[in-house]
This record gives sequence, structure tokens and C-alpha cells, in this order.
Amino acid sequence: MPKLALALLLLIASACATNTPLTQPTAQPSPITKATVAAPLPPTIAPPTWVPTQTPTNPPTAPTDVLTVPTNAPAAPLTENRITLKEFDVPAGAHPHDVAPAADGGIWYTAQNQGALGYLDVNTGATRQIPLGRGSAPHGVILGPDGAPWITDSGLNAIVRVEPSNNQVEIFPLPETHRGANLNTAVFDKNGVLWFTGQRGVYGRLVARGGKVEAWNAPRGAGPYGITATPDGKVYYASLAGNHIARIDPATGQATVIEPPTKGQGARRIWSDSRGRVWVSEWNAGQIGMYDPAANVWREWKLPGTRPQAYAIYVDEQDQIWVSDFGSNSLVRFDPQTEKFDVYALPSAGAAVRQIHGRPGQVWGAESGVDKIIRLHRE
Repeated sequence: MPKLALALLLLIASACATNTPLTQPTAQPSPITKATVAAPLPPTIAPPTWVPTQTPTNPPTAPTDVLTVPTNAPAAPLTENRITLKEFDVPAGAHPHDVAPAADGGIWYTAQNQGALGYLDVNTGATRQIPLGRGSAPHGVILGPDGAPWITDSGLNAIVRVEPSNNQVEIFPLPETHRGANLNTAVFDKNGVLWFTGQRGVYGRLVARGGKVEAWNAPRGAGPYGITATPDGKVYYASLAGNHIARIDPATGQATVIEPPTKGQGARRIWSDSRGRVWVSEWNAGQIGMYDPAANVWREWKLPGTRPQAYAIYVDEQDQIWVSDFGSNSLVRFDPQTEKFDVYALPSAGAAVRQIHGRPGQVWGAESGVDKIIRLHRE
């Protein structure tokens, strides 16, 4: 091949090697990897001394303190909202219905499903139970002026007294004219007379000194449930099925119906404050009502939440109103001065607090749904 032709071929080959091709292969994308976000470091400031309560997945068997603030509490100094909740176990299957502070600092409770009166030692958490007799199904328990627990026992259809010193049981049956009264709750008036209710349309009294039991038919039949006595000696009961409250004349035993403003409200429990006003838990309406006998007027307030169910009610030594709400599984405090609610979630789900009582600085409830007693302590 002539040298000129060879040089020409080499020049063309070099030019082709420096040209960029018209197409290139598509690059394969890199695989996508999820980034793991590191947990934030704990803050360097000291943790608070109290925290909102949470429901444990495995509640402890020993009494435990849970420090809590109301779920709807506004910003406020810690000293105004510090609340301690503590649960105490009672024997499995007891289904405690009512509680009453004992004279020695313990707590009496009705073991409704086991036919017994229970006692809780709040210092040790130990319990003991006193059988009340065959067929017993105790509902309410209160502390009498004699320092003894008095029980309304629907199974025995009787009022029962237990002597604290030796556990001796005394039974005061209702008259034969009022069998199967389905006894509910009792209260002592200022003269030491015990008044009681029966849901099958019965109310009555027991004069403790003589042991005589009297019973009357309720003016509107079935429903008498909670009962309270005012400081001036008046007695009122709430009728759940009858949707009203009634005032009892201690002299004659006659009951006078008093209608709440809300129809079909389901007046369940009732408690007097220091001024003689009576506070009512309205189960069906999910609200609390207040009747002022001096002015003959009513007021009502709806509980917070979407489906409140006001079961038990209690007025403490500061005239603060406490309610157990089945709808939110909580204890609810109502301040009559500010007309505001505070909600305290209970540690155990499905607690079903059916009755509330207390002593200064403490609120106690019977958690029938979980076989526990709850104490709310205000600091």
C-alpha cells in the first residue's frame, strides 16, 4: 500500500476514536435504602417529679403509686395539681362494690361476689374478709356513729352490722312485707337513725338502739338507689329507674318526689355538701345535678368527653365534687366555684368504680371490674 494511503487510513481511525457515540447505555439506579433515624438524646435537664398516668400493660400486683395530673389541666403551679393514685389488690373474684373509711385508718369494702365484708390495711396492703352468712350479697357499707361498719345486704334482705373488735355479725332483717327489696345504700342521719334504699321500690330505716326495721313503698315504685343526709337532718334518696330524687320526712317516713330538670336522667347516687345542697350523679344523662333546697332550684353540668356515664358521686371536706365516669374510665373532680372539671384517668382499664368515699385529703373508690381498691391522694 502506498505510504500516502496508509497515512490517510491512520488519520481517519484516530478521528473516530475521539468522537462521542450517539447513544449510551442507561445507568442502573442505585438501590433505595431506608435511613434509620437515631433516637434523640435524652435532655440534660432534670426530669419532672411527677408524670401523667398511663395504663400499664401488666399492672403490678403490689400497691403502687402513680403520680398524675388531670388530662385537661391548664398550666398551673405543680402544687395545685399534684395527685397520687394508688391501687390495692383485694381477693380475686371479690368484685368490691362499696368502700367506707374505717375508724382505725383502714378501709372497709363489700366483697359482693363472695358474701363478705372486707378490710384493707392501707399500710401493708393486706386484706381480710368476714363472711356475712349463707346467701349474702352485700352492696353498700358505711361507718356508723358507733365506729362499726353497717352493710346493706341484698342477698340476706337485711341490714348487717359487724363488730370491729371481734368480727361478730348482727343481722337485722327487713319486715316480711318487703321481701326481696334488693337493698342498695344506707346513711345515718344526725340522730343516729340508719336510712336505707332498695331498688325494688323500697326505702326504710333502722333505729340502731332498738334494732327495729321499718320499710315503706317508694312513691313511684322501683328505683331507690343512693341516699344521703344533710347537716340539718334532712334525708334524700336518688331513684335510678324513677328518674328523680325524693326527700324523706324523718317524723312520718313519707317521701316527696323532686323532679330534676333533665327527663330520663337516671339519678343514681346522691351526696350532700356542707351547705345542705344535694349533688346527684345522673347516669343516663352523663352529667351531675345540684338541688338547693333553700332556694328550691336545680343546676346541671355535663361531664367532659364524648360519652360520659356518671356513676358514683362524693363531696369531700372542701365541698369539691368527685364523680366516677365509666365512659372515660376516670375519676372526675368538679369545682362548684369555678364550674370546671378535672379528669384523672384510672391506672387499670375497665376499673368500674361503683362507689366513692373519702377522708380529708383522700378519695377512695371500689374498682369492681378489676378487684382493686383505688386511692386518690391530694398533696
